[in-house]
Amino acid sequence: MPRYRRLNIEGGTFFFTVTLADRSSDLLIRHVDRLRDAYRSVQDQRPFEIVAICILPDHLHAIWSLPPGDADFARRWNLIKGGFSRGLPAAASRSSSKAAKREKGIWQRRYWEHAIRDDADLARHVDYIHFNPVKHGLVPRVCDWPHSSFHQYVKRGDLPPDWGGDMRDIAGSFGE
Repeated sequence: MPRYRRLNIEGGTFFFTVTLADRSSDLLIRHVDRLRDAYRSVQDQRPFEIVAICILPDHLHAIWSLPPGDADFARRWNLIKGGFSRGLPAAASRSSSKAAKREKGIWQRRYWEHAIRDDADLARHVDYIHFNPVKHGLVPRVCDWPHSSFHQYVKRGDLPPDWGGDMRDIAGSFGE
């Protein structure tokens, strides 16, 4: 069995992509309050800062900063995923290995993490997170997606409300 090595950077800042097993599902936005509750519960137990986040139907992107002396994002994700899944019915088509490990089969087991290297890397990843709903064709403008930290960035004055443009204007300029 392969052993996956996770980064061990105490007090680090990390970009994550966490995905549902069923990529056609809209479970995360259908149960967004359950996900928020799981996040809050874990933050209360094991504090971390959410620098940016965007919850999409079948996956989410987030940037976290961990406290000094703490590198354990893996345990936090385990608790968030478990807290969200608890009380939901198991996936209809879960594998025998997931059933044997009492996993509901809602989440992909693995997730992507990337250690943020510097301010430019952080800015690129924050932009990526906020633009993601437009990239996936869910909305024409970043400001139209409700499940994103973009709105907090606007409220703080870090980004203008029209950041990212309007894909309807771009499509119209090509005669569509």
